[in-house]
Formats: sequence, structure tokens, C-alpha cells
Amino acid sequence: MKIFLIGLPGSGKTTLGKQVAKSLNIAFVDLDEAIEKSEKRKIAEIFKNSGEDYFRQIESKLVKLWANSPTDFLMSTGGGAPCFFDNLKIMNDVGTTIFLDVPAMEIAKRISASKNPERPLLKNASDDVLKDQIEFLRTQRKVFYKQAKVILRGRDIRATEMLEKINS
Repeated sequence: MKIFLIGLPGSGKTTLGKQVAKSLNIAFVDLDEAIEKSEKRKIAEIFKNSGEDYFRQIESKLVKLWANSPTDFLMSTGGGAPCFFDNLKIMNDVGTTIFLDVPAMEIAKRISASKNPERPLLKNASDDVLKDQIEFLRTQRKVFYKQAKVILRGRDIRATEMLEKINS
């Protein structure tokens, strides 16, 4: 079983992913953490020193590597992972993709509350601008996200809801 969680930054992929992977007794993989381990540097540093194109190449390489592994896992992808190269096709071919479709206003609240400096595309946004940036990303990426095999919508998606969809 291979499950890929896709969606905007702050949609809950990592938080829900850990809970669901534990319930399913399978490995949890955070793609961004896997990239940092592979590159031996933080995502923000990769963006700053090597650029987004380089980051997307490494991201795609690791998606392929995991997709071809014999391991069962649930992967929390980066928000842009399904939008570059053939990553989404690979994910859909080998497993179940789940789009966490959380409203932009809710995501803005979460990101604002977390002040996570590890989100390179949103790190310099003021609270005023954050929602607009998220809406812009959403508009750009939704064409990819909507190709997921499962779509869960709402402000407060629960692990139990995801487990029901996976097991049905």
C-alpha cells in the first residue's frame, strides 16, 4: 500500500499523515524531510543556494525512488510535488493519492500561527498578503490536485475520515 497526501502547504498533510500511517501500521515519509536528509541541508537552504529548479529535480527523483520501493508507506508530499515533471502520474500509477482540500483562509490561519520558516514560497508573507498568496498557489496547482484519486474537503479533515476512504 502506497499513499500520497497532496495539497497546499498547511493543509495538514504531515499531521494527518503521521496519524493515519500509525493507524495503518505503515511507514510515514515526509518528502521534504527525505530531501533534507538526501541533500544534507534544509529546504530553505536548497532554494536559496541551488534554486527551485534544482529542488524540484531532487523532489522528483525521490518520488520515483519511493514509488519503486517495495515498502508500504504513507507520504506527505511537498505542496508543489504533484505539479512538476510526471510526479502525479507516478503517484497515481503506484498508489492512492489523497488531496486535502482545505480553504485558503484556514491555511493562512494555520501558517500564520505556526510561523514556520521552512516554507520557502510563503516565508516572507505578511499576514495581510498570506491569504492572497495561498489563493494564488491554489489557483495554479488545483488542476493537478484535482487529479487525485480521493479528495477530502473541509476546514477540519480528520484521520478517521481519511481511513474510511482508504479502506473503502
